[in-house]
Amino acid sequence: MWAPTVSPAPSDPAGAPLQLLRRLLPTPGAFPAGRSASSTPRTLTCNSGFHRTRQAAFQGGRDRTEAAPPRLVDLLRAGEVPKPFPTHFKDLWDNKHVKMPCSEQNLYPVEDENGERTAGSRWELIQTSLLNKFTRPQNLKDAILKYNVAYSKKWDFTALIDFWEKVLEEAEAQHLYQSILPDMVKIALCLPNICTQPIPLLKQKMNHSITMSQEQISSLLANAFFCTFPRRNAKMKSEYSSYPDINFNRLFEGRSSRKPEKLKTLFCYFRRVTEKKPTGLVTFTRQSLEDFPEWERCEKPLTRLHVTYEGTIEENGQGMLQVDFANRFVGGGVTSAGLVQEEIRFLINPELIVSRLFTEVLDHNECLIITGTEQYSEYTGYAETYRWARSHEDGSERDDWQRRCTEIVAIDALHFRRYLDQFVPEKMRRELNKAYCGFLRPGISSENLSAVATGNWGCGAFGGDARLKALIQILAAAAAERDVVYFTFGDSELMRDIYSMHTFLTERKLTVGEVYKLLLRYYNEECRNCSTPGPDIKLYPFIYHAVESCAETADQPGQRTGT
Repeated sequence: MWAPTVSPAPSDPAGAPLQLLRRLLPTPGAFPAGRSASSTPRTLTCNSGFHRTRQAAFQGGRDRTEAAPPRLVDLLRAGEVPKPFPTHFKDLWDNKHVKMPCSEQNLYPVEDENGERTAGSRWELIQTSLLNKFTRPQNLKDAILKYNVAYSKKWDFTALIDFWEKVLEEAEAQHLYQSILPDMVKIALCLPNICTQPIPLLKQKMNHSITMSQEQISSLLANAFFCTFPRRNAKMKSEYSSYPDINFNRLFEGRSSRKPEKLKTLFCYFRRVTEKKPTGLVTFTRQSLEDFPEWERCEKPLTRLHVTYEGTIEENGQGMLQVDFANRFVGGGVTSAGLVQEEIRFLINPELIVSRLFTEVLDHNECLIITGTEQYSEYTGYAETYRWARSHEDGSERDDWQRRCTEIVAIDALHFRRYLDQFVPEKMRRELNKAYCGFLRPGISSENLSAVATGNWGCGAFGGDARLKALIQILAAAAAERDVVYFTFGDSELMRDIYSMHTFLTERKLTVGEVYKLLLRYYNEECRNCSTPGPDIKLYPFIYHAVESCAETADQPGQRTGT
């Protein structure tokens, strides 16, 4: 049943990952470059002592990002639901804020008794529609379409209807329409009392943070479920065309086998937050950088690496900067059919979804950092095999702002349709800059920076080469002075390859700039004039040969060389 028993929280939230990090090899050079091990260890680590962010480190980053935050909450006491600020709803309807469903400016055309067209309050219509009882899915569909008349012949509710009638058992369906949906309506319609001012938009080129309560997020997401946000269903070149979808109408359409599992995961969240109000805060920070390293000249050494084919970023990356393999429209297809790394993370931590309400599409020099979201669900599988497993009790610590000590960064990789395109210098620089933007925390000393928990960013459907992407992230993390914990998601060969390459480079004390020059050489010598889909010599063998050749030449009397 999708309203299940909550799994217990561990007594020490960081215990399991710390055990994982303690599985260290006795010596760093266990696997010589280019060779495989006869038996495959689960994790490989170059040096130990990876830093995990604790409460103090979270506070260290607050001064920079929260210099003048908009006040959406007033009083904050541990264990209590934060009070909204201001006390009463302040209406704004402009191009700097989210247009709220409860705004007096949210109008729709109606005809009076004389047949003349006038403007009516859409919020009043929303309230009237949602306060009707739902005893079958058609009731919910009809209610949503009453205030979305323009889409009555366009929106499809097949997935929602099938979930209600074919997936749920009778007792589950009864619980849905008798308890969960009415409670969701309550928190949705309490919006003007919970979110007492419109949310500022995080537009391109902004360095700005928004901090709101988990209760405020729950009300906003309930409104997204009931598709109440105005101006958000329009097409290209419209007011919000550069923002992700927020209304859930696309989640309700079609017959994809993914939709029931998504709905189970989201209803688990709504059940939890309606049964017990959450008491914490969540911060959303848009970071836009203008200055990037001159990669050829970067003299910083590579930082430490831990690589494993077991575990996941969200489970084993506690206390670290956790990478979201993002779409430039954050959340990707979470409210439609998408169900890979980013969408899964947004489903199990649904408070991430609200970022789609106010985050404009990310530019090449931007990222989104989210601090404090809570995990509500556990899952198995991936994409077509994804299954909601059970409710999850998040045992993460909270900082002084009552935010969960979970920091997630959304960075979007380029989509490569041709394999060779990713080795073009401009493309490699773009990916380095994007990762660097996500990893950098200006004003925070390196000893207070946690390791980056990441994996095969931009691979899979985006066409990225995992070995190149691993190197790019290792270089970007080194430039940002952060260690790397890399998850290969079951690929033991990739784990060995990344570890061996990192060991090879660090033992020879190559800098970030020297490794980057090797990437440029690889493009010029192997990729630029390649007439086949892929070069004959792969990247890592090329680097091994190039570095060893330089070393041999340097050993000859009278010879000087460099990478």
